[in-house]
Amino acid sequence: MITEHRDRLPVSDTTPIVTLLEGGTPLIPAPAVTEIVGRDVYLKFEGVNPTGSFKDRGMTLAVSKAIESGATAVVCASTGNTSASAAAYAARAAIDCIVVLPSGKIAAGKLAQAIAHGATIVPIDGNFDDALAIVMSLSERFDMALVNSVNPYRIEAQKTAAFEVVDDLGHAPAVHALPVGNAGNITAYWKGYTEIGEKPQMWGFQASGAAPIVFGEVFDEPETVATAIRIGNPASWDGAIEARDASGGRIEAVTDEEILTAYRFLATKVGVFCEPASAAGVAGIMKFAGDLPEGDVVCTVTGHGLKDPDTATADIEFPPAVPATLAAVTAALNL
Repeated sequence: MITEHRDRLPVSDTTPIVTLLEGGTPLIPAPAVTEIVGRDVYLKFEGVNPTGSFKDRGMTLAVSKAIESGATAVVCASTGNTSASAAAYAARAAIDCIVVLPSGKIAAGKLAQAIAHGATIVPIDGNFDDALAIVMSLSERFDMALVNSVNPYRIEAQKTAAFEVVDDLGHAPAVHALPVGNAGNITAYWKGYTEIGEKPQMWGFQASGAAPIVFGEVFDEPETVATAIRIGNPASWDGAIEARDASGGRIEAVTDEEILTAYRFLATKVGVFCEPASAAGVAGIMKFAGDLPEGDVVCTVTGHGLKDPDTATADIEFPPAVPATLAAVTAALNL
């Protein structure tokens, strides 16, 4: 990805490129969503990145620049996806990765990834915002590169997704909708669009139990089933506000029920299996469909459904086994 967009990224000929061949993710038409909202809807599915989320798009540059600076370790706070991505890219670069995360608040799939890639994990009795404050202090005191979205290289690299949308669609959409947690992604997309002279309305959606930007106040105890956006004090709060205001867009709240409805709809009607937080943008355009302007709508789907298998199976009652005969299977299918 860095090589493809080198002319728009802060790299030189001597920058070591740490890559897992991220980026180039598909823009998938979603006709079932189109039928509901009355606009042509496309899903920018970032879940097909190497570790299954959009974080890889920014992590390739963050880790590359960390290596260039001589860092021997990276450190991050995480609700899950950042830890998985940081651990993978650190492993690729043969440096250490340290992750501080809220105890008991991380989806199993994401935690498994960080562990598998060899990260050193420190759970804390606190939330993401507490973890971020700690890792920021660690990066100032020790030889560790901070790779959360407060790292400007993350934003620089994540803006490339906007370039891909315009390349694939042939133009910018009328509306670009996406989940908002730490708010780095909406900030990055807006930066990318403006750099190429495009200005879609940016619609961001927070979970109602973790909606500090919507309500204009920090959430000390954010709570939502959408763990990836369970953040009470976004690091890129100002960037999100700028993207909203400069684009004539909006940042709204969607409930957990609305998020899960969209999550299941995408899996069963569109064929895209994403983690719950990733469906927040789709939940938002369904909720506010009557306010959509004319033109195409792009929703960024930020992570793969295998990130959070527990949610996928939580309400499923598996049928009992039947004998291994054609007759038994036929009867079970009521054929």
